[in-house]
Amino acid sequence: MDRELENALKELELSGDLHAVSIGPQWIPGTGEKLTVRSPVDGSVLAEFKMAAAEQAEHAIEGAVNAFETWRETPAPVRGEFVRRLGNEFRARKEPLATLVAWEVGKILPEGRGEVQEIIDICDFAVGLSRQLYGKTIASERPGHRLTEYWHPLGPVGVISAFNFPVAVWAWNAMIGLMCGDPIVWKPSEKTPLCAIACQRIFQKVADEMSIRQDLSSLVVGGVDVGQAISKSPKLPLISATGSVPMGRAVARTVAARLGRSLLELGGNNGMIVAPSADLQLAVRSIVFAAAGTCGQRCTSLRRLIVHESIAADLRDRVLAAYKQLPIGDPTQNGVLVGPLVDQRAFDAMQAALSSAREQGGKVHGGERVLERVPKGGFYVRPAIVEIAPDAAIVQQETFAPILYFMTYRELDEAIRVHNNVPQGLSSAILTRDVQEAERFTSAIGSDCGIVNVNVGTSGAEIGGAFGGEKETGGGRESGSDSWKAYMRRVTSTINYSNDLPLAQGIKFDV
Repeated sequence: MDRELENALKELELSGDLHAVSIGPQWIPGTGEKLTVRSPVDGSVLAEFKMAAAEQAEHAIEGAVNAFETWRETPAPVRGEFVRRLGNEFRARKEPLATLVAWEVGKILPEGRGEVQEIIDICDFAVGLSRQLYGKTIASERPGHRLTEYWHPLGPVGVISAFNFPVAVWAWNAMIGLMCGDPIVWKPSEKTPLCAIACQRIFQKVADEMSIRQDLSSLVVGGVDVGQAISKSPKLPLISATGSVPMGRAVARTVAARLGRSLLELGGNNGMIVAPSADLQLAVRSIVFAAAGTCGQRCTSLRRLIVHESIAADLRDRVLAAYKQLPIGDPTQNGVLVGPLVDQRAFDAMQAALSSAREQGGKVHGGERVLERVPKGGFYVRPAIVEIAPDAAIVQQETFAPILYFMTYRELDEAIRVHNNVPQGLSSAILTRDVQEAERFTSAIGSDCGIVNVNVGTSGAEIGGAFGGEKETGGGRESGSDSWKAYMRRVTSTINYSNDLPLAQGIKFDV
């Protein structure tokens, strides 16, 4: 085992026997199928243990329900102090946790550090919010009355997260939820359970030091049956799920059947328009990071490039040249910019998409497996660029791999139509120095996505802004702005401070 990884596992208390379920201070062996955790870096086995069964999720939910009874009465600034202490502990564990992210996900170390920094940043954000859970005072139409809005804790929240951001997405939900007064029941991806166990141990340490109930956060490492059990439970008023569109549809149907709330962050298929006035040097940097960063495995990765025909050939050649120079290899080594795909299934999906693109008239550059100067056992690939017509069926699909569909346009309205003509709607961008083009793209008749950038790539969202998208992306919003409202319930209160009882809308009902 790599020495840096071995040291990280020791510091994160992951070097002994591991269990799939954490409820309160207890770690409980799973009773489900055996899970073998392999690193995308070289295919090595990082851990083996039994996953949880569906009934074990029920025990975790019960713990969260019990914790809610006292946590909801804890003043919000006190809850914020707990989150502040969590942030400090993650600061202290940033390097080992980033190392674990690199080995378990295949991200390069700088991106691993960036992901842990997102935990720290959302903790800081949540601490500030803990003194700003503002309601409203509303003018009443009745004399001697006033209307007031309050925000109260919603209840235990189920969090289902994906492999590609194994700690940050949990933190977006958990830190905001805990600050709002909601316990968390977390089902992480089976591909990245060690990151989840490490985060849970950090939570337990801080909770123990502050004499706070540890069942405020429960962890259940399991398969689809565990996700279904969490989604079905009426004791979890909110389910926040991040993943594929099919997974999101299944969660949404299940939660809707019991009239619960869903917060969904699903597929991206993100597009960028490059206008004739764009700075092409800036464009190349934006495109390459957005399309090839994390080996194309971000929900905000750039999938579709829509370029004005007057600059298309020049920009294509520049991006192809940049792709050829990309250092691909072991993500834990300095200087590497592109690590591996997460597993063979991801590699096979990429090759199938490229095959379909060729059948639909696309010209494919790159996309082959890289076997030289990379660790054996990992699925390393050359990022692909596919010149293709915008109406090709494959362009409608999101493949979680570094495939960039390259298309051209003549007029901006045509480019916007092409951009919006996909079922997903997460992140978008336009590169232009024309103010009118920029304003049109960000207006109501421009991009239909939840994130609309100008002269910035599609990836790299900041904590302060609400993160999420429209259409098949699910409509959810996490992290910044007023996203905290999803984790609370709104109360409208009418207060009569007069001696009379006038009715609304002038209704007379005298007894």
